[in-house]
Amino acid sequence: MSKHGKVLVAMSGGIDSTVTAIMLHEQGYEVVGITMKTWDYANSGGSKKETGCCSLDSINDAREIAVNRGFHHFIVDIREEFGDYVINNFVDEYLAGRTPNPCVLCNTHIKWESLLRRADAMGCEYIATGHYAKVNQLNNRFYVSKGLDHNKDQSYVLWGVSQACLSRTMFPVGGFHKPAIKQMARDMGLIELANKQESYEICFVPDNDYRGFLKRRVPTLEESVAGGNFIDKSGNVLGKHTGYPFYTVGQRKGLGKAFGEPMYVTDIDPINNTVTLGREIELSKNGMWVANLTMMKYESILPETKAITKIRYKHDGESSTITQIDNRMKVIFDTHVSAIAPGQSAVFYEGDDVIGGGHITSGFEIIS
Repeated sequence: MSKHGKVLVAMSGGIDSTVTAIMLHEQGYEVVGITMKTWDYANSGGSKKETGCCSLDSINDAREIAVNRGFHHFIVDIREEFGDYVINNFVDEYLAGRTPNPCVLCNTHIKWESLLRRADAMGCEYIATGHYAKVNQLNNRFYVSKGLDHNKDQSYVLWGVSQACLSRTMFPVGGFHKPAIKQMARDMGLIELANKQESYEICFVPDNDYRGFLKRRVPTLEESVAGGNFIDKSGNVLGKHTGYPFYTVGQRKGLGKAFGEPMYVTDIDPINNTVTLGREIELSKNGMWVANLTMMKYESILPETKAITKIRYKHDGESSTITQIDNRMKVIFDTHVSAIAPGQSAVFYEGDDVIGGGHITSGFEIIS
């Protein structure tokens, strides 16, 4: 029995989760590796070779490393629960005219809950993953903070993880910069893994063609949504589009038509099958509503709390004033923000700490 305790490590076969497992093993924890099979890409009809965390190669890599290092490893098939929840939501959100973030949903409702159940079944006190983030505690509440390497920080996709899961979660690589993790892998003799190119694609859309995925998933979709109108904010028809689910707010390229000046998708109306286009300035809003909140650092906040709000993963964040109203957040930005996309996550920060997050429902303009 380890003096440090027993930890269930989610191993994708990639460098970060592999170094996480070996690091904890070397520190004296009793490590149990687990690889979750979430998706079988061969069933999607995509043209690209299966890669990433769900591929057979990645699963075999994780198992081989565990065996070589002397700790247990299990493969868990969660394709049914993943598909029923994450993939169905992904399709439904696009059909509703919104832009989903499946990684957030997977972390929130699938991966951590699955890990927690398996940890309990195996007698593991802790759960560990290779995310670049940290877990901290304040007044009996657990919350996520940004990882040391802000260029790799993944706190944005973790806002929905529950208190029960966070209280048992470890992020060992969160205190390191990525180059240091690569050097650790080399020092561990994992030269090929250290030089392996990382994938940033959605695991079930490894060819990065979400439109093709939607068409394969819903064979009648293309025919049912084709021929709708591009319109301007006054309702004037500007041309025909190929189907509203194939566009996202903020999109400029791939509109399939020249308008004489740069035009951007500013709104999507699934009921009337219209896509509103406008100039870049028409994308700017200084307020938004966020629903389905998960509060993290604080159970609730005072009205008009100052926070840095991120509206997408690669967004630096903007200074804002947030007011919690039941399970919604009213956000007023200090300046205008471009391309607020319904369906995406909004995450509120106090310094490096996550106050909470939720799903964007709409942007609005406050005229002073």
